[in-house]
Amino acid sequence: MSKIVTRTGDDGTTGLGDGSRVSKASHRIHVMGEIDELNSQIGVALAEPLPDLIRQSLIRVQHDLFDLGGEVCIPGRVALAEVHLARLEADVVSFNADLSPLKEFILPGGSRASAALHVARTVCRRAERSLVALAVNESVAPLAPQYLNRLSDLLFVLARSANKAVGQSDVCWQPGLNAA
Repeated sequence: MSKIVTRTGDDGTTGLGDGSRVSKASHRIHVMGEIDELNSQIGVALAEPLPDLIRQSLIRVQHDLFDLGGEVCIPGRVALAEVHLARLEADVVSFNADLSPLKEFILPGGSRASAALHVARTVCRRAERSLVALAVNESVAPLAPQYLNRLSDLLFVLARSANKAVGQSDVCWQPGLNAA
């Protein structure tokens, strides 16, 4: 891409990967934007100091998210496979094995890296909800919502792992802390 300013979207439409043009207000474009936002938020987390294994996992996820964006951008395209889900699940198990069992809910926060990963988790959940809503009326690759569901689990575990890596405790919710 050498030409960035094309003016083709000045009329409120944008091109999909199959060459068709749709309104920038379409739900498909909304979902693509949410996946892009998720990928960008993971980039924010990657700008923080992180252990190499967390960094490697997140970089793989960023590539997967571009593939997922391609699936949404080209209706009928399938890029993600069971192997992608299996890798996410294996990462969840691996990273979670080093963490203390949860006995209470935790609040987003702790270290900057952990906080960024918690934000990525919430953006992931929003992208998942939007993708599921899109699938009600339009074609969506079958594993796409499952990928985002597994990814939100991984981001939660990675947020906890990021805290542990710097010696920061999880921030535990204290019900009724401000009551009375």
